[in-house]
Amino acid sequence: MREAMRHVKNSRPFDINAAVIFPDHIHCIWTLPPDDADFSTRWRLIKTWFTKHCDPSLRDNPNRVRTAKGGQSIWQQRYWEHQLRDEQDFIRHVEYIHFNPVKHGLVASVNEWPYSSFHRYVDEGNYPSNWGADVVEYLDVGRE
Repeated sequence: MREAMRHVKNSRPFDINAAVIFPDHIHCIWTLPPDDADFSTRWRLIKTWFTKHCDPSLRDNPNRVRTAKGGQSIWQQRYWEHQLRDEQDFIRHVEYIHFNPVKHGLVASVNEWPYSSFHRYVDEGNYPSNWGADVVEYLDVGRE
């Protein structure tokens, strides 16, 4: 996935402010260049590159509906986009992303999940390594 994002970033720049990668979904916060709001092309290119270059065993046979629509078996055809309103909204979404592996029951603490920008935030001094230990759940972030 990192290689797919790097490849797309070369032709369609964006910054990854926060991210967490799971076996079945991804959460990201991106900043695009000024006057550029084309998230959909970037996601399409990332999904296409990954699908072409991933281990073939990940590409199950798509069901009949996906085949009829020209879809692949790895990715959902949609994504959810939310424009962050202000700094507080940004912080809430970053924390939601970083806490998500615990929420899904994949790890007991945030720092145990290796596929997260959380570790970069710790290295930069934005979080202590035990951040999230007192978080119960993020109920106010999601499909608002």
